[in-house]
Amino acid sequence: MIKISNLSYKYKFSENVLENINLEINDGEIITIVGKNGTGKSTLAKLISGIIVPKNGEILIDDINTKNKKTKKELRKKIGILFQNPDNQLIFPTVKDDLEFALNNLEINNKENRIKVALNLVDMNDFYEKETYGLSLGQKQRINIAGILATGTKYIVMDEPTTMIDTIGKDKIHKIIKELKQKGYTFIIITNNSEELLLGDRIVILENKNIKKIINKKEIINNIDIFDECEIKIPSTIDI
Repeated sequence: MIKISNLSYKYKFSENVLENINLEINDGEIITIVGKNGTGKSTLAKLISGIIVPKNGEILIDDINTKNKKTKKELRKKIGILFQNPDNQLIFPTVKDDLEFALNNLEINNKENRIKVALNLVDMNDFYEKETYGLSLGQKQRINIAGILATGTKYIVMDEPTTMIDTIGKDKIHKIIKELKQKGYTFIIITNNSEELLLGDRIVILENKNIKKIINKKEIINNIDIFDECEIKIPSTIDI
């Protein structure tokens, strides 16, 4: 479980970006986080994944406090983050070398087997020896997901993961998310994509630095106004 308690955050020389955030995320759950630009969505993603740490409040990932510098390596084995631009997370020219990099940093053994299992989970099992430069953005993003999975993590934060990807690539990543959820993985997805929003078991709406509302997916038809509030296009299925 991920537990966020009394979380506030501000950058240097700025006002609070987030204030008094309280949220519990259950294992095997998909949470989608939405809100207008500037509501702190990406900051929350970085806080949950431990890239930045709160000065006020705390975040526990299976009882590991993200503030604790001594458990950073264990935290990296628990939770990973996927960014908007796939190229920003690819470092090495081949898939094999790129995926091995994180495993080497975390001192994880049995690297080849872990990588091949992870590639199979994202339907990229024939790409182990491939060069990354020739891949589409959608394929690169799936490689990045495999890199997170190979570390053994069960929590995956995604910060607008399909913004730069075409429709076919989006559909493949959405399919992978659904399949991984069935295997027990937990997702926190920051999104302004209407179809992606509906992947969530619960939808968290940010407004004015705080959580305005949390809606179960079954309740979405009675809360259709959230699409306008968050400046998100209404999905055609909901519109009909």
